[in-house]
Amino acid sequence: MIVLQIKKAKKMKKLVFMFVAMAAISFASCNNANKPAPEKVDSTNVEVVDTTSAAPVDSAAVDTTATAE
Repeated sequence: MIVLQIKKAKKMKKLVFMFVAMAAISFASCNNANKPAPEKVDSTNVEVVDTTSAAPVDSAAVDTTATAE
């Protein structure tokens, strides 16, 4: 009689372990797939600023020593 109870207990432990393993796998595989994938950003892309396109200023025509009166 005791031998049968031990066999049932082992079988139940195996069943519980199997269900827990299945639940863990199902939660792990559910990686929140309903969110859209974030856009990949190219971190090596460098923005180039064109400094020659600004309006040219003639520095000789500007009097830097003049005082405001």
